[in-house]
Amino acid sequence: MDAELKAFLQRADALMSRLEPLLPAQRAPLDWDTSLAARWHREGQGGYLQALNVSLDMKLNDLIGIDRQCELLSRNTRQFVSGLPANHVLLWGARGTGKSSLIRALLAEHAPAGLRLIEIERDHLADLPKLVDQLAGQAQHFVVFCDDLSFEAGEGDYRVLKSVLDGSLERAPENVLLYATSNRRHLVPERQSDNENWQMVDGELHPNEAVEDKIALSDRFGLWLSFYPFSQAHYLNVVRHWIGSLATRAGLSWSWDDELEKDAIRWATSRGNRNGRCAYQFARQWVGIRLL
Repeated sequence: MDAELKAFLQRADALMSRLEPLLPAQRAPLDWDTSLAARWHREGQGGYLQALNVSLDMKLNDLIGIDRQCELLSRNTRQFVSGLPANHVLLWGARGTGKSSLIRALLAEHAPAGLRLIEIERDHLADLPKLVDQLAGQAQHFVVFCDDLSFEAGEGDYRVLKSVLDGSLERAPENVLLYATSNRRHLVPERQSDNENWQMVDGELHPNEAVEDKIALSDRFGLWLSFYPFSQAHYLNVVRHWIGSLATRAGLSWSWDDELEKDAIRWATSRGNRNGRCAYQFARQWVGIRLL
C-alpha cells in the first residue's frame, strides 16, 4: 500500500511540474501609494496590472496652442480628484496634435492629489469590467486611458465599452473615469450603406438603427475635446518652444533666425504634416546635431 501511495504521489508531483508553467503566475497587488501608472495585461481568462515607471517631465505649459483643451481637461480632472462629479472624456482630432501628451501632462500635475493612470489597449476593452472591479474601493482616483481608440465594422467590443461608460445597471465606481484619444469623432466608421434604408414619412426622417448604435458610443463621453491641424505659425511656435527647452537642458546657446525657420518648414514639408509631434522630432534632431 505504501509503495502504491508513493508511486501515486510521484506521478502527481510530475503532473504538477508539467502543469505549473501553464498556470497564471501569482501577482502581488500594486501599492498605489508608490505606483503612479500601470498597464493592463490580459492573461488567460483574466488579467493583471503591471506597474510602469513613468516620467513626469511633460508639463501643461509644454503644450503650445491648445490652451482651451488644456483648461477644460484639467478642470474636469480637478473635479474628479476632488471627489466632485466629472465626465468621461473623448479627445479626438488630427494626429500628433497633443492628445496623448495632454493625458501624460495631467498625471504630472495631479498625481500628488491622488490621480493614477492606467493604460489599456483597444483589443483588451472586453476586460474593462474586470479592471474596474479591481479599482473599486481604492483611495486613489483612476483615469483608464485608451490611446487611439476606434473600431472597425463588425467589431463588437464597443458595446462593452458603452455598458461600462453608461447604460449598465452596474455603473463604474466614482473613482474611475475613462479618457480616450481617437482620430475619429464617432469612433466607429459610418458608411453610406448605413443610410440606405432611411425613409421619409410625413416629412420626418427615420434613420437606420445602425447609425444610432454607432453614434451612441461617443455620446457616452460627457466631454469632447477637438484637436485641429496646426497652421504654419502654430507649428513654428511649437518648434521654438521645444528647441528652447531641449537646448536649455543641454546648456546649448542658440538663436532663432531665418535659416532655422526654413529648416523647420522643410522638415515638416518632407513629412507631409505640421503638428506637435513633427515639431518635437525636428527640435530633437536640430539640438542633437548641434551637440554632436
